[in-house]
Amino acid sequence: MISVDIHAKRFGQTPVLGHVAFEIAAGETVALVGPSGIGKTTLLRLIAGIDPEYEGQIARPDRQAIVFQEPTLLPWRATLDNLLLVHPNLSRSDALAALDRVGLAGKEALFPGQLSLGQQRRLSLARAFAGQPELLIMDEPFVSLDKGTAESMLSLTENLIARHRPATLFVTHAQAEAERLADRILCLNAGPEGAVLG
Repeated sequence: MISVDIHAKRFGQTPVLGHVAFEIAAGETVALVGPSGIGKTTLLRLIAGIDPEYEGQIARPDRQAIVFQEPTLLPWRATLDNLLLVHPNLSRSDALAALDRVGLAGKEALFPGQLSLGQQRRLSLARAFAGQPELLIMDEPFVSLDKGTAESMLSLTENLIARHRPATLFVTHAQAEAERLADRILCLNAGPEGAVLG
């Protein structure tokens, strides 16, 4: 499903990633862990195709979705519109059902600023899964949430992944999150001179 074989990634003359190679099977959930600043988010951006400047090869499906640390919502658009702008072919009834599945029923007319951070993250999940992605990429989706909200979001994400079964790659600093959601945990553990996943 996803094959990553990166030889090097640099920002100008500064090396950021060395050799990184792994595969993710269809329906498999993989957690990516490692110390701050080692290049995990950079690696996600390469895999998602946001940053095409690297040496190596990445094979990924066309249908993918990304959930960033920040919800990246349009603040001047209502909740329903934030979903439909990304998925214009989605019917209104299907979009409302997608909101209902993430616990946002009745909030379709609210603007992002009227939602809590947890609700904004729920909207980001609804937007990601509404497109039936073959590949789901998540960058610390539960960071900055209080314990109760994080637990609720973990359960929701677990259920959505089980329902849709995309190949999933997510970054986390929390070992408990990795162990709960992932079939396999990879550690980015070396640095720019030869980043190795193990």
